[in-house]
Amino acid sequence: MVPPARPAQFRSALNRRSFLVDVGMGFTGLALGSMLSRDGIVRADSASPFEAPDGLGHHVAKAKSVIWIFLVGGMSQMESFDPKPELNAWSGKTFAESPYHHFLDSPYSKKNLRELIEGLHQVHPKIYEMQVGFKKYGQSGLEFSDWWSHLGQHADDIALVRSMWTTDNNHGAQLQFHTGRHVLEGQFPTIGSWVHYGLGTLNENLPQFIVMGTPIADCCGGLGAHGANYLGPEHTGVQLAIDPKNPLPFASPGPDVYREEQAGEFGLLSRLNRISSVEYPDDQALAARIKSYELAFRMQAAVPDIVDFGQETQSTQEAYGLNNATTKPFGEQCLAARRLVEKGVRFVQIFHGSNGGAGAWDAHGSLKAGHSALCAQIDQPIASLIGDLKQRGLLDETLIVIGTEFGRTPGAQGSDGRDHHPYGFSVALAGGGIKGGIAHGKTDELGFHAVEDRHYVTDLHATVLQQMGLDPRRLEIPGRKRLDLDFGKPIDEIVA
Repeated sequence: MVPPARPAQFRSALNRRSFLVDVGMGFTGLALGSMLSRDGIVRADSASPFEAPDGLGHHVAKAKSVIWIFLVGGMSQMESFDPKPELNAWSGKTFAESPYHHFLDSPYSKKNLRELIEGLHQVHPKIYEMQVGFKKYGQSGLEFSDWWSHLGQHADDIALVRSMWTTDNNHGAQLQFHTGRHVLEGQFPTIGSWVHYGLGTLNENLPQFIVMGTPIADCCGGLGAHGANYLGPEHTGVQLAIDPKNPLPFASPGPDVYREEQAGEFGLLSRLNRISSVEYPDDQALAARIKSYELAFRMQAAVPDIVDFGQETQSTQEAYGLNNATTKPFGEQCLAARRLVEKGVRFVQIFHGSNGGAGAWDAHGSLKAGHSALCAQIDQPIASLIGDLKQRGLLDETLIVIGTEFGRTPGAQGSDGRDHHPYGFSVALAGGGIKGGIAHGKTDELGFHAVEDRHYVTDLHATVLQQMGLDPRRLEIPGRKRLDLDFGKPIDEIVA
């Protein structure tokens, strides 16, 4: 293998060490290529050689951007998007005393579950009534709980999927919701990183995958919930703080450094890194570092403008709840998300409820007090985000997803809580070519099992990728075998 010719600007930098490295790599490549060919991993005459994404997508896209809202800890489906009057009818009774005792014998109980700690989360036999009322909204009559009354005003723009399921009954499901794999299998690329990898940039001055809010804790996947794993670090989400004075603390040079001075430093670093990249062209970490330095310099001018909400009208700020201490933190994130997708950012991921542990939505006790307070923080901002995007003509090209790692049990845990529940839960979607005013899929009468049009979490991923113009099966990377479950199937019933 003959080493590739160096660009002219680097030929003078060729020294004895570089020469020996290149020659060594050449002989190593000959041996490695022979072994890979023998093992069937690479073939010179392959009919379908791997082609990296070109950013154009695989088919016509219905959405340009995604706003992915994740509620950390496990929101109850029965107190949000999936009313179950039978819970009230049989409240206080055990499953054995109700007409629904056979739910505990469902084959889904075995099929769904892969326990991290065996026996940690038992079935709670006493049926627990709904802790909030429901109303029908819009022409569609779609039902939302009273804690989601603002979101209900946009019922005709929303699709509820009430038949989600996952396999982890502990909070590793937070990672699983984003990667599609059980935490016991390790970390894998997330949905945001696949979008970034497949489509690239629409704005050279901003990251294409941005994360707001506090990410999930290390107990439950940590930074892996917005990581890229084997796709390479350049496809990992970039964290953004809602602080006009310092939105990117990791990229700020400090107040005592002139911009011209920093530009010179970046220029020197870029030249040094590119010299190294000639010697190590396949070093993903180095390539990502070069791009990150260049992007960080450009972002210092672009990002503060994104979080300068003084540019917005007073009525817009009030609509997002910026004048209310309860709604302001999440309202600012939703408003920033709208401004980001306006600028062409592909994927905005917002975490809500991170608390350094399992998450605030983890309602083992005091469900009514906890959920009502949490919904009060986010219901108005999310509803305003949908309305604002629609008013600006952006909702059709922006896909909003509201999800959580699993649901809560129909049975009571203690006197006023619900335990983890992977067997059936709900997500909501709006915009981006999604039908509005529909509820797809069903759980049983008590909200225990997803029983009609069941969807594993990667079906949600496949739907997002399809709307963004991507075919997940064409994103598979040589040497990284993916399971059929990883790809999922688009939920076509909710697509307009």
